[in-house]
Amino acid sequence: MKLGCHLSVANGFYKAGLQAVSIGANSFQFFTRNPRGGKAKALDQGDLDKLKTLMETHDFGHLLAHGSYTMNLCSNKEETRTYAKELLKDDLKRVAMIPGAIYVFHPGSHVKQGTEKGIEYIIQALNEAITEPSDVIVCLEAMSGKGTEIGRSFEELSQIIQGVKHNENLGVCIDTCHLYSAGYDIVNDLDKVLDDFNTIIGLDRLKAVHLNDSKMPFASNKDRHEKIGQGSIGLDGVIKMINHPVFRDVPFNLETPNEISGYAEEIKLLRSHLI
Repeated sequence: MKLGCHLSVANGFYKAGLQAVSIGANSFQFFTRNPRGGKAKALDQGDLDKLKTLMETHDFGHLLAHGSYTMNLCSNKEETRTYAKELLKDDLKRVAMIPGAIYVFHPGSHVKQGTEKGIEYIIQALNEAITEPSDVIVCLEAMSGKGTEIGRSFEELSQIIQGVKHNENLGVCIDTCHLYSAGYDIVNDLDKVLDDFNTIIGLDRLKAVHLNDSKMPFASNKDRHEKIGQGSIGLDGVIKMINHPVFRDVPFNLETPNEISGYAEEIKLLRSHLI
């Protein structure tokens, strides 16, 4: 099982990798830049080379490179969309340099323009950013459906993917809290949810998982992450997911409200329940 958590790379990717190893992780997630936007720090090739060696030594899975929260590709403001597209293009160039990194981003919020218009803008942005076949895996994150978020259903995610010309490496990162809050019952009917995903999107496009419990009840459309086993999904629901054969080769990354010591405890707990 490839399991990690969100770590800071402010002091370098290699040090983040060492921190991951120290808490029993063999994956980790990081922000490509400040989560609220801004200029990204220059990459150090020597640091990345050391990270690659560390990952090979400790049998790491894919890393998750998370895009900025302010990157709204379907905003109702043209200048915001233009800025978001610039961030996307720059992020994809940077992620191509980072060993084993998958790029994950929130599709965006249509801000009362309507879902169809929002999806149209997202497709346009991806087609501008991905102009030829690429080895970089790009993941739309499945969302909880709060406000005017796009990506609250498998159908919306599929529509985006199918609209992108070079979509060979375009996939989905599911978030357990988001999925449950969006009305997909992963606790009582996980197989049905996965069957639906396969029918609508295709399991070959399931590339990563954000593993979280939820502070809110089922189908609440609220995005409130909770520590593993302390929310409405519950420990049994999480254990069922990490042991499901569909997820055998998919990297899991925790986004629970924790410090490093808390992540270490959760990683130990989850590994103790692996079958």
